[in-house]
Order: sequence, then structure tokens, then C-alpha cells
Amino acid sequence: MSTSLYNPFKTFKFDNKTCFLTGQELSSLDEQIQVFPVWMMRAFDLEEKPFKMLDESIVTYKSLKLPCSVDAALAIEKMESEVERAFAAGYDAVRALPQITLFQWMSKILYGVVFNEIQTGIRQQTLTGEEMNFSQVLAQKFKNLHAMLQSLLQPMEFEGTYPFSIFISKVDNPPETFNYRDEINTLIFSLRMKDFGIVACLQDNATNNIYHEDVLRLVDNQTLHPIQFEELAARYFYSVYLFNRLPEYTYLNTPKMIYVEPMPLADMSMKPIFDHWQVKVYGQVLENFWKPWGFLLFEIIKNPDEPMSFITDENGNFVPREAIELPLG
Repeated sequence: MSTSLYNPFKTFKFDNKTCFLTGQELSSLDEQIQVFPVWMMRAFDLEEKPFKMLDESIVTYKSLKLPCSVDAALAIEKMESEVERAFAAGYDAVRALPQITLFQWMSKILYGVVFNEIQTGIRQQTLTGEEMNFSQVLAQKFKNLHAMLQSLLQPMEFEGTYPFSIFISKVDNPPETFNYRDEINTLIFSLRMKDFGIVACLQDNATNNIYHEDVLRLVDNQTLHPIQFEELAARYFYSVYLFNRLPEYTYLNTPKMIYVEPMPLADMSMKPIFDHWQVKVYGQVLENFWKPWGFLLFEIIKNPDEPMSFITDENGNFVPREAIELPLG
């Protein structure tokens, strides 16, 4: 057995005749899988719901697909079935999932969105005749995410730190809850459903979990109110934006295993790993996450030194969810 990784960014190959994960030539254009798992789209009636692309065009969740070989599709289906069972069972089962499995599940969705965005960009380039301007920084991030997603098919060992941060919490959600967000430029993902919530930064070498360790210690083993989880998610979405490193990895191919090791994040500039936290910008992010409850920016940052929080009180203590009173449901 030999191990090797496929890199579509080398030749920028994103057609529908090539398996997105292996580079294998497909025998039919019907060899496709959905970006969003079928069980999830059906459970939350997402299939025909609108999904906004980066160019502001609107497609449906169901229309987002990936060209995929039979072997890769079977490996993905096996992983997705494991995640589906855990999600159906709820928080305890989700916590029990291997972190790599959750990482693979989220990476497949996020990379699937990226793949479709790139295809849209290539189509527009063909129509206009202009050269496609693709950020080298994003290409590097997506290349690494794609390489690690191949752990579905290749034996892969992550040495030292995992390349991601994952936070899972028990959340007192209404039964019909399905709240999904992603940001492909920063490779962050959040999902709130059933009795849990997940936030994952997929290319940060676990630094966002370290950055938020004080608040994570406060919420550990607590059941959160939805507004508390959304506050935590907002903190992660903002901090991953402040994260100013481009993680790099060494890939060691051996006959039986691919070893992935993160390179040190320190650089010659001695600049901090995160840019300066600005309360007003954080407040704008939080306002977006708190839309269901109607809080506006001026309320959130009325005291710029202590922006509004439902996680901590004025003394820095955790606020139990039972103590939270809100103007809207």
C-alpha cells in the first residue's frame, strides 16, 4: 500500500469529471454527492431553502453538489452515518464522537461550499474573459483543509496539536432549532440543534480554544441558554478573524501512514498571534448573532469597557440560564 495526497490547487482542477477528493477521473457526471447531508436537509426542510453565494447569487441547499468517486462516496457516507446517529441521540453522543470525525464532517461541508464557490468563479471568468484572481492565502488554507479531509480515505496521523479548535456545549434549544453558520474565508463553522451547539475553527491549531479558555472554563459542564451559546459563537467568529497567522504543515508520506505536523505559529515579527480586540467590531458581530432577540449595537456597547454579556454578570460570574430574562423568544 502507498500513501499520497491529491492537490487540486496545483492545476486548479475543479470540474465535474474529476473526483473532488481523490482526483480520480469519473465515468459519469451522475457520480455526485450532496454538500449538505441529505438527512440534515430533510430533517430541517432545507432542500429548497435559499443559500447565498459569495457573489450574492442565490442557489438552493440541494443544488450544492460535489463530483465524487464511488469509493470516496462510501467513505463519506460511513462517516456521515456515524455523525447522523450521534446528532439524533443528542449532546452526550456528540461529545462521545472522535474529534477527527467531527472535523471531517464539518470540513466536507465547508470544503464543499468552497468547491462550489470556485466553480462559480471559474464560470464567471469564462463568461467575462477576465483572469481569475484567487487569493494565495485562501488557496493555502483550502489546500490544507482538503489534504486533511483525505484522512477519510488515507491513514493519517496528526502529530502534536490538532489543526482545529472544536467547542461543544449542551444548549436548552427549542425542539425545532436548526441554526447553521459558516465563514469560508476564516474556515469557521457553528451549528445549534437538538440539545447541543458546536463551534469549530478548522485551521487554527487549537489556538482559539486557548484564546477563549477563561470563558470556556466558566461554561464547562453548564447547559447554556441559546443566547449564551450565540454569544460564545460570536466570540469565536470574531477571534478567528483576528487570528493573523497562516498555519503551515509538513506532510510526511510513508508506505503505511501520512504524518501531519503543524509548523510553529511564531514568526520573525514577534507580533501577537491575534490582532487587537476592538469592542465596537465585536459588538457588530454580536448584534448579528443576537438578531432573534433584537439587541442593537448601541445597547451592546453602551459601556465600551464591559460590553453586554449573558454569560457573565458584572462580577465576572457565570449567569445560570434560568436567570436570563429576554424581551423576545
